[in-house]
Amino acid sequence: MEINTDLLDTFCARYRNWGRWGDDDELGTLNFITPAKIAEAAGLVRQGKVFSLQLPLDGNGPQTGAFGRVNAVHQMVATGTDHVAGTQGWPMGWGVADDTLFLFLQGGTQWDALAHIFHDGKMYNGYDAGLVDSRGAARNGIENVKTVVSRGVLLDIPRVLGVDHLEPGFAIGADLLDEACEAHGVEVGTGDMVLIRTGDMARRRDLPGWDGYSAGDSPGLSLLAAPWLAEREIAALATDTWGAEVRPNEIDGSFQPLHLVMVVSMGLLVGEIWHLDELAEDCAADGVYEFQLVAPGLVIPGAVGSPLNPQAIK
Repeated sequence: MEINTDLLDTFCARYRNWGRWGDDDELGTLNFITPAKIAEAAGLVRQGKVFSLQLPLDGNGPQTGAFGRVNAVHQMVATGTDHVAGTQGWPMGWGVADDTLFLFLQGGTQWDALAHIFHDGKMYNGYDAGLVDSRGAARNGIENVKTVVSRGVLLDIPRVLGVDHLEPGFAIGADLLDEACEAHGVEVGTGDMVLIRTGDMARRRDLPGWDGYSAGDSPGLSLLAAPWLAEREIAALATDTWGAEVRPNEIDGSFQPLHLVMVVSMGLLVGEIWHLDELAEDCAADGVYEFQLVAPGLVIPGAVGSPLNPQAIK
């Protein structure tokens, strides 16, 4: 199958969920998570092990200034040194520390809101892109992602292939996703949240400037994986890469074409820059690649993305 703009247009039309859950819907594929699915996920907690999937929010993150994004800036506004210097003036020997955090909402471990990506003037469910202005998103904002709990499945692609990591430009297609499911003894279906590990973060994290991790070439999903994602009716997808899909992009002159299918057409919740290595080691050790995944975004009305600290519970 040739990967070109015609195929992209075909996938955008074929897998469009606009109106599927009503003309006013802003949840997209999160609608696949039912109370029964949440109860199923709770039943996967058997060992009492919890894994944080968040990259630390500090100045050592992957951002380089590309797209204007910088790493988080943590600042203290009141400190213990102020207290011992006697400059705080509180009664009865009382002291306080206080701080602030400046960050790009897509600068670290994060979810993309459905208002994050546009295609030909529209965003998910046919809403006009102009509904996202200087005040924020009037539709499809990240506040709709405030409750996210379901069955999580890890697909550790390097482990399936017997390598430490995938190389930049390596495209993950449907056949390889199926191979990973078979190797890990899992099936992926309606309402699941799929985590795809490429090893790209582990390879680059300790290199100077993360060796071009952010906004650079990377392994990731092929456009040809779109049918796999849509037909399994997954609720969410997250990866350990900065942009989820393969870079360089597969269509000359394009930018992140799979996002147009996933986010705009399907309404799929997409996460990036997730730290999956510790979870992957544990899954390999016990052979259990499914778990309860708890991953709500911050409630920031009108925002088009959110940092989060996802929890995989086994």
